[in-house]
Amino acid sequence: FDWTPDSQQLVFWTAGKIHRLSIKDQTLTTLDINIDSQLQYADAVRFDVDVAPDNFDVKMLRWSQKSPDGKKALFQALGKLYVRDLKSGKTKRLTKQNDHDEYFPRYANDGKQIVYTTWHDQELGSVRVVSARGGNGDVITRQPGHYVEPAFSPDGEKITYRKFTGGYLLDPTYSVEPGIYVHDLGSEQSIRVSKQGMQPHFAGGSKRVYFTEYVSGTPYSETQLSSVDLLGEDKRTHLYGADKVSEYRLSHDKQWVAFVYQYNTYVVPFVENGKKITISPTMTSLPVKQISARAGEYLNWAPDNQSLTWFHGPYLYEQSLKVANAENAVPITEGLKLSFSKASKKAQGYTAIVGGNVVTMRDADNKQEVINNGIVLINGNIIEAVGPSDGITIPEDALIVDASGKTVIPGLIDTHAHGSQGRNEIIPQQNWSQFSNLAFGVTTIHDPSNDTTEIFAAAELQRAGLRVGPRVYSTGTILYGAEGLGYKAIINDFEDAYFHVQRLKDVGAISVKSYNQPRRDQRQWVLQAARELNMMVVPEGGGKLQQNLSMLVDGHTGLEHSLPIARGYDDLTKLWSATKFGYTPTFVVSYGGLMGEEYWYDRTNVWQNERLLRYTPHTLLDSRSIRRPTAPDEQYNHIEVAKYAKTLRDNGVSVHIGAHGQREGLAAHWELWIMAQGGFTPWEALRGGTIDGARHLGMDKQIGSIEVGKVADLAIIEGDVLADIKRSEFVSHTVINGRVFASATMQELGSETTPAPFFFADDNSQFMPQATQLEVDAKAKNYHWVH
Repeated sequence: FDWTPDSQQLVFWTAGKIHRLSIKDQTLTTLDINIDSQLQYADAVRFDVDVAPDNFDVKMLRWSQKSPDGKKALFQALGKLYVRDLKSGKTKRLTKQNDHDEYFPRYANDGKQIVYTTWHDQELGSVRVVSARGGNGDVITRQPGHYVEPAFSPDGEKITYRKFTGGYLLDPTYSVEPGIYVHDLGSEQSIRVSKQGMQPHFAGGSKRVYFTEYVSGTPYSETQLSSVDLLGEDKRTHLYGADKVSEYRLSHDKQWVAFVYQYNTYVVPFVENGKKITISPTMTSLPVKQISARAGEYLNWAPDNQSLTWFHGPYLYEQSLKVANAENAVPITEGLKLSFSKASKKAQGYTAIVGGNVVTMRDADNKQEVINNGIVLINGNIIEAVGPSDGITIPEDALIVDASGKTVIPGLIDTHAHGSQGRNEIIPQQNWSQFSNLAFGVTTIHDPSNDTTEIFAAAELQRAGLRVGPRVYSTGTILYGAEGLGYKAIINDFEDAYFHVQRLKDVGAISVKSYNQPRRDQRQWVLQAARELNMMVVPEGGGKLQQNLSMLVDGHTGLEHSLPIARGYDDLTKLWSATKFGYTPTFVVSYGGLMGEEYWYDRTNVWQNERLLRYTPHTLLDSRSIRRPTAPDEQYNHIEVAKYAKTLRDNGVSVHIGAHGQREGLAAHWELWIMAQGGFTPWEALRGGTIDGARHLGMDKQIGSIEVGKVADLAIIEGDVLADIKRSEFVSHTVINGRVFASATMQELGSETTPAPFFFADDNSQFMPQATQLEVDAKAKNYHWVH
């Protein structure tokens, strides 16, 4: 506001207009102002994504390492261990079993044996030792449990490993006495040497175990390297890495320590002086050398302590100390690519969806096509014909799905999904949250913040048909501008931005999440790198409107979360509509007031939703939904957010659903219902859940509509959704890549494989050890799943 020169009138802005108030008689006048202006904006960065290739490159290879003699490479992919002969290039499975998954391999120093851990959803896990030549592993743990990170002692006579508590995604039985253990292979006895810590290993002999732990009072945020003796006594803390060092690894002779700082690997002499030494690339008390230039983790020292390996996705890197310590040494950029091709899982033969009302979303910007009493004929995973029942001939051997009285829509595309895909790198064979997503008709998710290795490992398992759930796309871990162990991304120039975008593309990302990078030039560097690497960029919304506007004009793919204002006016609407900048408001967690998720807890009995309870533990629902706050409609801000989203969509801006992982699968429908609260028709809301999301993510050439030649992703819904949008949750069948699943059981039609019951199936409750609850809460906080 401001005063006129004569101080007799006050001029101010409100509600999208400029007004003048007379002090003398208090009359209010609206000033008509029109401004012609021209603004430059960059095209939104967006690239086509192939959602259904016949084959795909497996990129998330984990725990890669060289054999001690340097002739072979050992790694895990798609849930199993593989060995590649580096001379011939031939790759084969290490073991001969197929009844459980295999994790965390590591060679003994003599190269004759490999230790690893296993996981099976019903039988749980174990620690095993197998000959390096392959075969069947011998179990060394006496009880089933949750085991990770095993390692031999230098003499090969002992093994250390970590045990953690189950619950949440994994069966919680056998969760007592978690911690770090040492197992003596001679006596076959195991002893717990520490109640806490991770990444245990021996160094300087077999008398002490070294491990990473969180600094007391800083859970999941600051790390240090500590050690204990074989009785769990004489604890010493050696190194402090603050909130930047995520991994430490001592050489076998304890002369060197390698560490991962801000995604890259460094080496420095290891010194014990009785005090805790702060370690970083800039320390001056000891000579530090950076040896990696393209990210790295899972550090492995050669038996002679003269070289080090690490991996990043499909690449295995190696550097010798001699080269690393040379005067003009530079970090290495070239690694050994271990990736291989795998066939995608898709349906075989013909499937006919018969008798339903087909909402095609074909040419959705120009018409609202609905085919009553229609047929969708699918050949393999591709739609071969769509039309009225009397116009399509169905092959005699086709699988028939009766959709009479039902609505057939394209599969829902959740463009802002969250949720855990694993725990401590273990990917469950059945993830109840992904079962629930698929059962509610969600066929594709895009997660803009998750654990990089877990989510891309899960995505590849789903693509190969080894997991049931929606197809998974993600940014991986966010490019965070603030502080945070394992996810802060320092960007001070274009090269920094390129490094971060490249490292995520290497492991399978189609996009990056530019999250609270404070300066505009930092965000622009990320965009420049993304354009060069064919990646999309989805920034975090909220914050300040001016920052959101710079994201719009600079060419980001779209805005994640709602604007920090209740509504926009013509200036913002016209600017936005001139671009291809998408909008995913995540209505269920809309900023500025009571959120959409709270509304549906208030207005519906979520804890009694039978469809949700098929796959979601009752205790998780009860604690969130039974004792719920209540408020009148006008107190719920998500409705206002939806109203302005409707204005934007009417002006050509792409608006999509993003359920934020708030309630497994069901929240995707809450998003549709909220759109209707904001003025969208049921058909327009469905458009936001299907083709608009597909266009936003560069997938509309293959999914998002029911058309000949497109991939068969469908949801079959009981009732008339166009008459009542709240019928959308009643999904009877979900079709993904041509495969038809019954929502009530997740049984694939035509398949003899039957889903196993979840560990909470008998009484639909879940036991959650306290340690697991703390870990789950910390993970949700770190990845910003909680708002």
